[in-house]
Amino acid sequence: MDDLTALAREHLDAARTETHGRSAHLVLKDGPLRQSLIALVTGVELDEHNAPPAASLQVLHGHVRLTGRESGDQDLIAGQLQAIPHERHSLRAVEDSVVLLTAVTATPECPHEL
Repeated sequence: MDDLTALAREHLDAARTETHGRSAHLVLKDGPLRQSLIALVTGVELDEHNAPPAASLQVLHGHVRLTGRESGDQDLIAGQLQAIPHERHSLRAVEDSVVLLTAVTATPECPHEL
């Protein structure tokens, strides 16, 4: 069993020492299901990328901005959970933040993992 609080602390500390300002850890992999903890320091952005077939973002610490091409900006703070839009999107840390990304990488409609 993983302790998300301890992992969040560990990876935020690591992100603060990395030149790119981020650190990630694959928490769970079960078939097409993935859960990844991602720590980002203030101002770091995960550039625009494609969405998996289904995904959600839970903010464990801090404040992030999820930006979709069509859906626009969604500011999320610790304790909030948001579905990832089914469109290209980016994520930016408004302050030092840790998120838990839950993604389904394959579905009956899209049977090959992304």
